[in-house]
Amino acid sequence: MKDSYLTAGIKLGQLVRLLKRNQLSYSFRNIMRLVFLVQSAFWSSFFSWIEKIRFSNALKNAPLPDNPIFIIGHWRTGSTLLHQLMSLDPQLSAPTLFQVAVPDSFLVSATYYRPIFKRLISEHRPMDQVKIGMDEPQEDEYAIYRITNCSPLEDLIFGKSGPYFLNHETQFFPSGSSLDAWKKNLIAFYTKLYYHSKKRIVSKNPFNSYRIKILCELFPKAKFINIVRHPDDVVPSTIHMWDIVQRQNRLNKPVERPGFIEVVEVLKNMMASIEADCEKLPAGHYAEIRFEDLESQPVAVLKKIYHQIDIDFTPEFETKINEFIRQTADFRKNEFSLTSQEKSYIRKNLIVYMNKYDYI
Repeated sequence: MKDSYLTAGIKLGQLVRLLKRNQLSYSFRNIMRLVFLVQSAFWSSFFSWIEKIRFSNALKNAPLPDNPIFIIGHWRTGSTLLHQLMSLDPQLSAPTLFQVAVPDSFLVSATYYRPIFKRLISEHRPMDQVKIGMDEPQEDEYAIYRITNCSPLEDLIFGKSGPYFLNHETQFFPSGSSLDAWKKNLIAFYTKLYYHSKKRIVSKNPFNSYRIKILCELFPKAKFINIVRHPDDVVPSTIHMWDIVQRQNRLNKPVERPGFIEVVEVLKNMMASIEADCEKLPAGHYAEIRFEDLESQPVAVLKKIYHQIDIDFTPEFETKINEFIRQTADFRKNEFSLTSQEKSYIRKNLIVYMNKYDYI
């Protein structure tokens, strides 16, 4: 699927609200994308209605999972690899691509969507060679965008100002009375995930790096894992990723490639925010790792994480990790290069970050 996959699966009423408050450019490409989104929204609304009839009472009485594990950290730090590995743990369940794509109806619509997804979904993600599929772990921001009225992804799809949608004006959650509705929708989604799997949820979502306080309020026993990576790899990979995602999903202004300086600034601000919020977490509720260590010693690093956040590390899980590593041994990461001036800028602006994690 190469067009509008971030918005496909949203219900009709939510799609109308998005279009009302955002400007749409009526190019041929965007008109075709809009036609696709409208028919997709019709089916999402239909299946959501069916799900409500069948499961509303059960979900009202379903327990709220108060102990999710949240993988946080900047984009392109290896959080997907960590999510993939932890989703192999028989004790845990990760939101899947299908569940975040149709969050309002995944309890009833999988049988109908599965043959369609097989035709539309590419074998790998558009920005790298990571495998994707209906049942593969996926970032739950895509669900948050579809079921709430506030996600930074809206600013990516309906570009408002500047080349980089993650700027100082970015809203990661609403304020006032809208915040209550946002929280309610998030709780409902997590309740449904837990109702479906009956397992502890492990979520990967870099946007949640700015929501730690709210997530602690909603899920009192939540644990957090922060993953970091050398900024010389993170910054160009982030620019590459958002450039592709914008081109495939933008519905108004022509796409501009995110600026190098802007991406460095967001990385710096996010790391500072994570550090400030996670310092206040109780002992046993936070762990942090480097991607380079996870990549070279996955079993040892995961054992360390599990010890820090007090989760049992089972022999069965270790076997699954080793099998995953064997199956993905030929995976090749994207490679990027920076100019000497860009490297110097990163060291000047991220020196605290780089010293803390031994990247100097």
